[in-house]
Parts: sequence; structure tokens; C-alpha cells
Amino acid sequence: MKTILVLFGGCSTEYEVSLQSACAILGHMDARQYAPLPVGITREGQWRYFPGPLFHLETGDWQDQPSCVPCTLSLDRGARQLLLSDGRRLPFDAVFPVLHGKNGEDGTVQGLFELMDVPAIGCGTLASALGMDKVRAHLLASQAGVRVPKSAVFSRGADLAAITQAAETLGYPLFVKPVRAGSSFGVSRAAAPDQLPAAVEEAFRHDRELLLEEAVPGFEVGCAVLGSEMLTVGAVDEIELSEGFFSYEEKYTLKTSRIHCPARIPAEKAAEIQAVAKRIYRALDCRVFARVDLFLTPAGEIVFNEVNTIPGFTVHSRYPNMMRQAGVDFGDLLHRILQLGYRMIEVVAGNDDGCFVFLVI
Repeated sequence: MKTILVLFGGCSTEYEVSLQSACAILGHMDARQYAPLPVGITREGQWRYFPGPLFHLETGDWQDQPSCVPCTLSLDRGARQLLLSDGRRLPFDAVFPVLHGKNGEDGTVQGLFELMDVPAIGCGTLASALGMDKVRAHLLASQAGVRVPKSAVFSRGADLAAITQAAETLGYPLFVKPVRAGSSFGVSRAAAPDQLPAAVEEAFRHDRELLLEEAVPGFEVGCAVLGSEMLTVGAVDEIELSEGFFSYEEKYTLKTSRIHCPARIPAEKAAEIQAVAKRIYRALDCRVFARVDLFLTPAGEIVFNEVNTIPGFTVHSRYPNMMRQAGVDFGDLLHRILQLGYRMIEVVAGNDDGCFVFLVI
């Protein structure tokens, strides 16, 4: 049996999403093969071992429970131990990041465990950093022969007049995005010049760089990719919007939008999207699993949007739904991800026994 340390929460605007993903993951682990070891990180960055009931993740009060024990990691290279404040030392052999947003999905946690010589299940430091960075991801996708939106990049402190001129060149409507942020935090749609200053201010609240991006006609599609050497793709899904754009609220409430899986497109076009998703997955050095998001224009052109290296992982999230449509249910998907990561660990560690760390931030 493998012991899996599930790390959830974290200093991220996507904290609540992490709790829901962690709850689903913990609830679907095969108890015959995996023994979970839940650890939460509070919004303030405090680490707590949490052996309590899962419903406290759903209610969000897990850190207030008396069963929580302060903990930290041994940073000694090769030690691979969770240190509890009561003196216990809990060993592990690998880390499985299932993190959402900054301080987890962006390569920071992956880099930390790489320094500790802890193999990571999922995308590594480079792919995670690239997936969070829209500008650099677009550059690599473009080099791989995939069309990307027309855009302009500005750093904090840039002259608003220069940003305004670039926006005029791109044309309205357009999107103003933080270069590094998840779940559409800080993203605004500017339909006219008078909406630009507020959108710029909002984007800079979330990152030191912003991206002005053309509004690509058509609709958004996504594709789940699973694997490292041999890749499996899920069914392509489609986001139907009745107004606005796929904001954080829409992603998690679907008040005015719908997600169709499979997408309402010809099978030939879906296969083309899957092929493009795999090409981007390779170009960004992704491994084990990731979701590739694209646009499909009325003319049938496929345009890259972004890669989510740790997509939402509740039973209702897009990635599991895409894989379910391809014949892989939630429990089997989780098992296959663990097995894919474990095969990588065997290569690194030279054995087939040990524990995992599963991170959901």
C-alpha cells in the first residue's frame, strides 16, 4: 500500500477550488492501494496535518478543528519526511502536485520538491511555470506551428498612453489579462476605450505584467491530455456563453453558460483539436496530465488559449468529464495518474515501493 500525502489549500486566489478538488480526490482514492495523509496550507501559509472528516473541507473550517497538528517538511535533500509538531516524522517518496493557481501550479512547489530530490507526479517545474505564463506559452505554441491570438505585453508602470495605443491597434473588443494568473482572475473584457483603464488596473493587481489580447471570434474548446510518452486524449468539450466571457464566477457556477461534452462539432474537427492539444502538450514539456484550452473560429481555425497543468479535479470538473466521455471514470483516472507518476518514480528511485505526496493547492 502506498501512503499519499494530500496537500491542499494554499496562498492562492483559487484556495476554495483546491478544497473541493482535495475532497473529491480523497473520497475516490482506492483504499486497497492508497492510504491518504491529508495536509492543508491555510490562506496565511501555515501548514497543518489534518486527519479529520472530509466534510470540513467542503465547509472550509478544516483548520479550526482540534485534530489539526502544525507540520512542515524536512528540506534536507533525500530526507523526504513530513515533520509534525508532536515529534512524529512521516516519510514519503514522491510529490503529486494537484495545485490551482499561484504558489503551487506555477512551478514554485515543483521547484521546491526538485531541490529536495523528491520526484513529482504531474508536470514538472518548467512546464508548470510555462503553463501559468500566457506570454511564454504562446511563444512556444507559435513555434510549434499553432496559431495564437494577436497581443501586446506591458509591465507594471507602463505609460497608459502606450497601452491605449496598442489597444487601438489590436481593436475593440479585446481582453486585458494578467500574464500569470489562474481561473480568469484579473481578466477583463474591454469593449471600448473608456473601459481600458479599469481593466489595466485590475490586471496589475494580480501580476507585474499584463497582456492585451484580441477577442478571437468563435467559442472556446478544451482537451484533456493524459500520459508522458504515450498520450491519451479525452473528448473535446465546448463552452457555450450567452454573454460576457468565461470568468471565475461562470467557471464555477455556470449561471449564464453551458459546457457541452462532447463538443457540438464534426468528428474530424474534434480529432484535429486533439492533435493540436497533443502538439502543445509536447511543446510545453507537459507530462502525466494537463488540460489544453483553445478557440475554434467560425472559419474552423484552431487558436491556442492556455494550458492548465493542474486543472480542477472535482467529479464535475472539465478534465474528468472529458476523460469520462473517453471511457475513463473518475476513480480509474485518478489511479492511472498515480500509476503514470509511479512509473516515473521507479526510473528515478530505482524501486517500486514507497509513498506519494499529493498536493491540491
